[in-house]
Amino acid sequence: MMYRQEQLTVIGKLKRFSKECWRVLAITKKPDKQEFKTIVKVSALGMLVIGLIGFLITMIVQFIP
Repeated sequence: MMYRQEQLTVIGKLKRFSKECWRVLAITKKPDKQEFKTIVKVSALGMLVIGLIGFLITMIVQFIP
């Protein structure tokens, strides 16, 4: 009997999660061309900075005896 209650709560949680996902998708909009370009530039800059930091850390670790 306890197993049945757990199963219902899991199914209920999944239903609630799917409803929330649909709600979020309903209020989102497709970015226009300018907004998309800005997002791409910022993302590329962030990846470049993180890569540079990782590269510098690797170089420092290699040169420290």
